[in-house]
Amino acid sequence: MNEQRKPTIVVDDIHVQYKTFASGKAASDRRSLMQRQRGVRIVKAIKGVSFAAYEGESIGVIGHNGSGKSTLMRAIAGLQQPVKGAVYSASRPALLGVNAALINDLTGEKNVMLGGLALGMTPDEVASRREGIIEFSGIREFIDMPMKAYSSGMAARLRFSIAISRDHQILLVDEALAVGDKDFRAKSEQRIRELRQQAGTVFLVSHSMRSIMDTCTRVLWIDHGELKMDGDPKEVVRAYKKSK
Repeated sequence: MNEQRKPTIVVDDIHVQYKTFASGKAASDRRSLMQRQRGVRIVKAIKGVSFAAYEGESIGVIGHNGSGKSTLMRAIAGLQQPVKGAVYSASRPALLGVNAALINDLTGEKNVMLGGLALGMTPDEVASRREGIIEFSGIREFIDMPMKAYSSGMAARLRFSIAISRDHQILLVDEALAVGDKDFRAKSEQRIRELRQQAGTVFLVSHSMRSIMDTCTRVLWIDHGELKMDGDPKEVVRAYKKSK
């Protein structure tokens, strides 16, 4: 079946590693690195992962904390450079993560405008979708307040609402469905299904096996930086649960 569809992402034997100090802090400053070379260690976050993703797929990415799931998403999005291998994409992937920065001093409404512009929409397009974004987020009564007054869940819901207000050929969702109540999660999962049906490709990183099973057509299991299993959601989730 995959052979009949166009690939949107090809991950070809990628290896991702980074340097940390013994304290766990990332080693990015050259001067500090020279001063503390003995305390630096190499962390191999992704070790030779390869797969292809196709139009119309919703791909769950599962694994224990620290397994390399988020690092893999950052590599696909072009935010993390592999030391070996390559990622090929049909269009620029959009990464949505709950830890993505928002401008805390601006109101939710102004962030809606800036977020829409950052996604490539025109001011008129953002204005036309403003009501839908606010309604989807469920935080209308707080939309005129500065973001720094929001809870982490409120900010994440608004961020998700902005991100899915336009269609994406490739959307990477990192734990975003873990926020909000049952109704918001149901709306989010439905929107992901809509994107998939529009011939987009969606990656969903989640610890919620229910969200994975309800939303995804395929699952990747990442274990210690390696692709442990790739296949049918029921089979992969069953194997993952048995391993815990």
